[in-house]
Amino acid sequence: MNETVKANDLEWGQELQEWIASLDEVIQDLGDEQAAKLIRRLRAFAIKKGVKLAGEALNSPYINTINVKHQPPYPGDTVLETKIENINRWNAMAMVLQGYDSGAGVGGHIATYASAASMYEVGLNHFFRKKSEDYGGDLVSFQPHAAPGIYARALLEGRLTEDNLKNFRRELQAEGGLPSYPHPRRMPSFWEIPAASMGLIGVSAIYQARFQKYLENRGLKEKKGGKIWAFVGDGEMDEPETLGTLNIAVREQLDNLVLVVNCNLQRLDGPVRGNGKVIQELERSFLGAGWNVTKVIWGSEWDSLIERDHKGILVDRMNEALDGDYQMYSVLPGDEVRKHWIKDNPELEQLMQSLSDEEIRTIRRGGHDYKKIFAAFDKAAKPNGKPSVILMKTLKGYGMGDSGEGKNTTHQKKSMTADERIDAAARFGIPMSKEDAAKAKFYIPSPDSPEIKYLKEKREALGGYLPERKDESITIKTPGDDLFGEFYEGTGDREVSTTMVLVRLITKLIRHDGIKEYIVPIIPDEARTFGLDGLFRYAGIYQPKGQLYKPVDAGSVSYYRESVDGQILQEGICEAGAIASFMAAGSAYAMHGLPMIPFYVFYSIFGFQRVGDMIWACGDMLCKGFLIGGTSGRTTLNGEGVQHQDGHSHMLSSVVPNMKSYDPSFAYELAIIIKDGIYRMYEMQEKIFYYITVTNENYTMPVMPKGVEEGVIKGMYRYQKSTKKSKRKAHLMGSGSIMSQVLEAKELLESMDISTDIWSVTSYTELQREALNAEREALLSTAEKKPKSYIETILEKETGVFVSVSDYMKSWGMGISKWMPEAYHVLGTDGYGLSESRTDLRDYFEISPKYIALAALQLLRKEGEVTAKEVKDFIKAQNIDSAKINPAL
Repeated sequence: MNETVKANDLEWGQELQEWIASLDEVIQDLGDEQAAKLIRRLRAFAIKKGVKLAGEALNSPYINTINVKHQPPYPGDTVLETKIENINRWNAMAMVLQGYDSGAGVGGHIATYASAASMYEVGLNHFFRKKSEDYGGDLVSFQPHAAPGIYARALLEGRLTEDNLKNFRRELQAEGGLPSYPHPRRMPSFWEIPAASMGLIGVSAIYQARFQKYLENRGLKEKKGGKIWAFVGDGEMDEPETLGTLNIAVREQLDNLVLVVNCNLQRLDGPVRGNGKVIQELERSFLGAGWNVTKVIWGSEWDSLIERDHKGILVDRMNEALDGDYQMYSVLPGDEVRKHWIKDNPELEQLMQSLSDEEIRTIRRGGHDYKKIFAAFDKAAKPNGKPSVILMKTLKGYGMGDSGEGKNTTHQKKSMTADERIDAAARFGIPMSKEDAAKAKFYIPSPDSPEIKYLKEKREALGGYLPERKDESITIKTPGDDLFGEFYEGTGDREVSTTMVLVRLITKLIRHDGIKEYIVPIIPDEARTFGLDGLFRYAGIYQPKGQLYKPVDAGSVSYYRESVDGQILQEGICEAGAIASFMAAGSAYAMHGLPMIPFYVFYSIFGFQRVGDMIWACGDMLCKGFLIGGTSGRTTLNGEGVQHQDGHSHMLSSVVPNMKSYDPSFAYELAIIIKDGIYRMYEMQEKIFYYITVTNENYTMPVMPKGVEEGVIKGMYRYQKSTKKSKRKAHLMGSGSIMSQVLEAKELLESMDISTDIWSVTSYTELQREALNAEREALLSTAEKKPKSYIETILEKETGVFVSVSDYMKSWGMGISKWMPEAYHVLGTDGYGLSESRTDLRDYFEISPKYIALAALQLLRKEGEVTAKEVKDFIKAQNIDSAKINPAL
């Protein structure tokens, strides 16, 4: 290029037009694929020469990805589908408005479904297929605030009644009341997957798609196709759980995943990106991760203008306008929008003369155009080896008119005036009186109407109605003593940890006929820490590409082995991804009809503290399986300090209603709990899941005493009854590896002529729940003999004082105080951890043998069974600094 061209913008413009003309010839003569190859080669050459182009490849112009000439013909009756959509829009609004009118304050959201209605109609009429003999079935995750629209469609389908819709957000008011958002727990035969404001839809969908591939590659599920369609809002894409897991979808080749981002540009308090362009920002993120990206920005009305825009001035203006501008355009009159668009550009003004002011004002965004939506869905539905994302530009409150469209308050719009309702009914073509419209009455066409017939025919052609959730899983027979028996026998003089016991147990399960294929070990890059790496050789790590390299430890006893049909899910340092895998595996009984049994083993402090919202969602989704908190407790992990020392996970787990939490001390306890879990979840089909803490502290495992099974499951039993005859009686209650401290404390007390019984408490959480339930039954009972709690029953005839100690916060043991004898004291590990040895940590937190014994002595002194001198002598003998004695003692 000569200096004249460099200096002269007009000549450079002519030069550019010549380049464009040449490229156009290549497109016409050789086709799109060759043109793309040419551009890639030119780009590579430019970069080689030092031209800086790195960022530009991650954004395309602010126009539709699919050119109108590549747009497939629309297969449906757009007139009839528009009528159906408008009826759904009306009924969705009506259910929220009726709830508002009731005075109960339940309200609801209108605007999100209004923005997404066209997308859902295209999907439900033409794409979302139900499971059949020749198709694996689609899973559709809907935006939570769009739930009213899905209910409204189910009304037309005959799956819900007017009474159901009248009781939206009134689940206790009448049988069949509807929950606010998609909750499988509340509607277990309707909603497939939970969706709410916790950043879970995207990551959950990614790992559901991954788990489907896992099942197929392991031969547990036939490769009959099936898509995971997940609809999220552009505001939700700010949540790191989704963006942080984009790469795995590409790495795992999840071409069964379609993420649809409803880009209405508006969140609760204002624009999602007022000073930017969220669609362009998301395009960069997804393209950078390697996704197949399709943008649907403009409706068909823009096609002719863009085709005539030979110089790109309209596209340049589209690229220049900010999201804040586009939101403003949605509420301005047409003449004002025209002024903003052309910005004193005569060429652009000339180009837009073909549109009237009204046409400019009402021109559609692409997410409201059936043809554009269909083209994007059609492209995403075809196999391409990569996950697909569709960035769909919509208008929040679309169709609500002046009462909603584009306003910052639209998200919170929960009511409309009588005039607004009448106007909306007329705009949607709802044939009802003004009086009925003002009351927001439902409209249901007759069963033989064209709308109902069309809607049902379309769903019949796609296999049936969605969403729908079915539990068709087979039942597993719980293994017997041939598997669990060895754990009842103890280890003799051999010291092992409960983690080692767990590894042995999983190893046996993974080799046991009738259950082995359903075991799903899940590990977030900690297999070697927990001793689970021995499973690599036998089970292998799941990797859809297989192992394309030779690992450095290939010749060792325990080596790293990846395989297409691997059983272990090794998730790397991604707790959100690991718990999402647990969610997918734990719900496979409903999603795939397979009784998968996940064992997710993790550092206990990285569980509820880090991904507690997702664990809550597992409960909402009725998941099954075992969450294993490894290296648990505040004092068991030598030297790790604040980062790893967990003294609160059992407090956090206790808030999940359908989760059973245990802190076993011994091998037989762990075996009993896991056996009980398999029996209840997979043989009796209970919708519960388990949290079990294990540690890496070695000690000898005793032989199982007779008749303790019930106590282990209920949460407490007498492990050792003292043989010492004495009037002075103490009971020490221990759990987890702190049981070793309790046993030493017993020796100290019995050396002082205090008869000491040992109680193993496997779960304060289960004890408290049972006691609360018994208390409730007693409150509601009129019988003379009131129900008693399990704790009160087993301790009814006991005398003496009780000391509880665990490696967790005192609040855990204090949860049962109400039902314990009066002389009851709790020791625990309140506060932050610190880097020290186990022995010193236990002294620091006052849960070592001498402090356990001291607590018992103080209680006995209060009861008049021990003298003050005995206590003082003990403190001196044990070198306890009285200045540091816990004031609670």
